[in-house]
Amino acid sequence: MFCVGHHACVTARVGPRTAVTVIGDGAVGLSAVLAARRLQAERIILMGRHTQRTDLGREFGATDVVAERGAEGVELVRELTGGDGTHAVLECVGSKPALEMALGVVRDGGAISRVGLPQYTEGPLGADLVLRNITITGGAAPARAYIEELLPDVLEGRIEPGRVFDRTVSLDQVPDGYRAMADREALKVLIQP
Repeated sequence: MFCVGHHACVTARVGPRTAVTVIGDGAVGLSAVLAARRLQAERIILMGRHTQRTDLGREFGATDVVAERGAEGVELVRELTGGDGTHAVLECVGSKPALEMALGVVRDGGAISRVGLPQYTEGPLGADLVLRNITITGGAAPARAYIEELLPDVLEGRIEPGRVFDRTVSLDQVPDGYRAMADREALKVLIQP
């Protein structure tokens, strides 16, 4: 998960002096918050509405949390950024409404990294995006390519991405673990044989 969050940051050009919006408070979204902090983003706005998860997001480095969705959520992010939006948007959900929010909160000339597996086949990609000079990027994370860079920070305790695992199940309990995640009773389940 952490490699996916890091990939979202890398492809959206997150670094010092950047403002970032992370859409989604699941394991990937929270990993993206942690990765953005690691890359020294100046401001990290987490869009999520599950308090237990957004609390962890704050511990991971989110400076602001926006629980509202749709136009109301876009408006709040715009207010937080003085009307500009953020340099980078990390879309970690994969739904069409999440993409629409990403387009609403990204500043002109900014980048949207889509790492949430798309659950749609068509999206809003008209001429207005070209005129706003928005980069849309992302995709499957090349996790192995990032391990050498990220693993020392984990092993030396500078970051703790494993905190997204909030339930452990045995092999026999795997179906229960998936149900718990689907029902939002667990963030991420660790399977321990």
